[in-house]
This record gives sequence, structure tokens and C-alpha cells, in this order.
Amino acid sequence: MDTLRAQVIVHGLVQGVWFRQSTKDEAERIGVNGWVRNLPDGTVEALFEGEKKKVEEIIGWCHRGPSGAQVTKVDIAWQKYKGEFFRFDIRYGR
Repeated sequence: MDTLRAQVIVHGLVQGVWFRQSTKDEAERIGVNGWVRNLPDGTVEALFEGEKKKVEEIIGWCHRGPSGAQVTKVDIAWQKYKGEFFRFDIRYGR
């Protein structure tokens, strides 16, 4: 099984539109682990771990987001899989 990890920053109108909860719902549906949180600059940060095709699928979803979002850019930093998450969480604060 080909596994990987990706740190993602989503830019645009992505706060106040249920982006975090929708990301959690999609991640659980797809089967990836990690977390998502709002950042003070108005972006959303997420860390995804899992099978390569599943991580790529959730990142593809991040380019659209939920219906109220207007995503302008998605930054992706690919990382080595660590297997440190066993579910997907919403993080609050910094």
C-alpha cells in the first residue's frame, strides 16, 4: 500500500462557510486521518495521512470545498507518512 502525508493550506473564502466540518466529513467518508484548523490569516490548514489515492482525493475536494466556499489557491507540502493519526479531527486555536 502506497501511503503518504500532505500538509495543505487553502486560500480564499474558506472561513465561516463550514469548511472545517465539511473537510472532516469528507475525510471520514474517504478514509484519511489527520486534522483541519482555521489560521489567523483567514486560510484553512489541514494535514492528511493515508493511502496515496485517498489523500489525493481529499486534496481534490479541497480545491472546491463546501458550497459556500470560494477557493482561490491550495498549497500542498508532501511529506513522508508517519502514521501518527487514527482519526480525523477539527483543531481549534493555534
